[in-house]
Formats: sequence, C-alpha cells, structure tokens
Amino acid sequence: MQTGTLLDSAFSALADPTRRAILERLAQGVATVNEIAARLPVSQPAVSRHLKVLESAGLIERRVEGNRRPCLLAPKGVESIEAYMTLLRAALETNYARLDRLLTTLQHEEKKSMENPA
Repeated sequence: MQTGTLLDSAFSALADPTRRAILERLAQGVATVNEIAARLPVSQPAVSRHLKVLESAGLIERRVEGNRRPCLLAPKGVESIEAYMTLLRAALETNYARLDRLLTTLQHEEKKSMENPA
C-alpha cells in the first residue's frame, strides 16, 4: 500500500472514537476481541468490525494462537502516522521561528524609531 493511501486509511480509521479507544487499549499490550469488548460500551461483533477497519488501515495486526486471536499495534502503521506528524511539526517550528525573527525585527525597528524621532 502506498504511503498516501496508508495515511488516508489510518486517519479515516482514527476518526472514530471507538477505534481510538481500541488503539489506546492495545497501546497497553496485546488483547483479544473479548478483552477489548469488555472495556467498551459496544457489542463484541461491533468490536470485531472496528478491528477489521483498523487492520485494513495497517494500524493493528492479529495473530492466530490456537483458538485465540490476539490483536496488537502494527509498528508500520503507527510509524507512518508519526512520520507524517513529524513533518507537520517541523513545518510549524519553521513558521514559528520565522515569526519570532519578524517580531524581533519589528521590536528593534520600533525601539530605533523611539530613540531617534524624526
């Protein structure tokens, strides 16, 4: 899956509060569908549907361990979101630095004009 498509799917999946709650639970460690459903105000079948969306978005993985199907966070999905957010954070820092320089310049110009009135 291409990076843009992966990000689109990930952010679409993250738009739902139940799916975010599931990811928060999985951030604490591996869990089965029933363990996840026990903490949420939705049915086990609804949790399973949410898990399918998260898995399709590349945010979780499911293992097969006998008759258990534990879920866990998928490193690649989380890393792609983190890389995108890092890009945005760098752009913001650049903009803030540019604004700081502008404000400093304006303050110096104002100070000069007050010291040397025309």
